[in-house]
Amino acid sequence: MSKPRVLTIVLNYRTAEMTLRSVQAAWREMAGLDGEIIVVDNDSQDGSFETLQSGLRAPWAQGAPIRLVASAVNGGFGAGNNVGIRAGLGDGSHPDYVYILNSDAFPGPGAIRRLIDHLETHPEAGFAGSYIHGPEGDAHVTAFRFPSILSELEGAARLGPVSRLLERHKVPLGVPDTTRRVDWLAGASLLMRHDVLDRIGLFDECFFLYFEETDLCLRAARAGFQTHYVRDSHVAHIGSVSTGMKTWTRMPGYWFDSRWHYFSKNHGRGYAALATLAHLGGGLLWRVRRLVQQKPAADPPKFLRSLLIHDLAFLLRRPAATGKFQGPAARTVIGAKAE
Repeated sequence: MSKPRVLTIVLNYRTAEMTLRSVQAAWREMAGLDGEIIVVDNDSQDGSFETLQSGLRAPWAQGAPIRLVASAVNGGFGAGNNVGIRAGLGDGSHPDYVYILNSDAFPGPGAIRRLIDHLETHPEAGFAGSYIHGPEGDAHVTAFRFPSILSELEGAARLGPVSRLLERHKVPLGVPDTTRRVDWLAGASLLMRHDVLDRIGLFDECFFLYFEETDLCLRAARAGFQTHYVRDSHVAHIGSVSTGMKTWTRMPGYWFDSRWHYFSKNHGRGYAALATLAHLGGGLLWRVRRLVQQKPAADPPKFLRSLLIHDLAFLLRRPAATGKFQGPAARTVIGAKAE
């Protein structure tokens, strides 16, 4: 039997030097596999493309099946990865598996092979993701349940009795000790069957950033394919380098756009509105607790106000005839050019 073919996609946005380190780590772990790597520069406009071009001429990359493409528009995480998926393998064919790897993520020994082996032996699974840890070995929470009205209440309230009552609805699953089925996984290191993507479609490009992996895994689940967390596939991840999330002082508009789009697309506008009301109710409970117990703030400034104003505006907006999301996140990558 022929080896399964894997296409690894590393998306760059203004992190060229780190992206090259990630690509080098991925290529090292693809030794012995039948695979290729595509590096997509997501319209960085900071010289990243030229830096990547130069870096891929290094001795370690000589002769390696690594291609560099440039997205014509920064359409966000999902759209950028779609550029690489649509490009396919160098011979124009489709791979058996697509592996997406963050530009600030570095696969450990055997990490990619273990994901492939897992999907090869678990036909019920469409996606498989790694155990993610920080540079110092601290485990990252990357396994989750699908969001719901009750999870919005639980997550915003931050109250012990509420959390205990809604334990089965919490979105974060912590860090599983063993390989197991989950609802969805963060996309820092995620292997996907190409035939599943053929069936359910690629990333929804209406999400600029956040909720795109949640939506993709939900579509896979509705089509009958599971998502598995593979505990013995280890990947180091720095986190939030491209997005700058660690330095945010306000939640960006595209986060609110993506949240509303996820709920309204998958459950309807009424459900999305109820999810927002649940979050607002939980958030008010938390703020009462803060006043009584003098606890520090846990949300970005003016978060609840921004959530209410944003979602009320979208609720009152007339839906587009196509059902496509209308908002700042609705940007589409319109092309890619080869190196």
